[in-house]
Amino acid sequence: MKISTKGRYALRLLIDLATNYEGEPIRLKDVAERQDISIKYLEQIISTLNKAGYVKSVRGAQGGYVLVKKPKDYTVGMILRLTEGSLAPVACIEDKEMTCERMQNCVTIKVWEKINDAVNNVVDNITLQDLVDWQSQQ
Repeated sequence: MKISTKGRYALRLLIDLATNYEGEPIRLKDVAERQDISIKYLEQIISTLNKAGYVKSVRGAQGGYVLVKKPKDYTVGMILRLTEGSLAPVACIEDKEMTCERMQNCVTIKVWEKINDAVNNVVDNITLQDLVDWQSQQ
């Protein structure tokens, strides 16, 4: 599994919104400058986050974006699955109902399940608030 720039930048974008929120919406242009990410790419990512209800768009001269929930209510897993899709290392374990014709005789399925469980355990137990806290300790 390899996380694309879309997933990595989505995390950076949400960390930036959480860190810099002071009661006013945050302009995407400001995030782009702070994070050194193309505003065009951020617009694509924010659109996905907005449609999913992770952020709220505020229109107008003082407009921008704000998180819909508190940072502690977002997990890294939620964000990565939204932007990346499945985090499963192989297709045969992406969906519990999906089975491979070789599954009964496939010893490697145990390896893929352990990797999948380990990844999910990590990403589902780290919140956006954890990332904000870790950043403030640097």
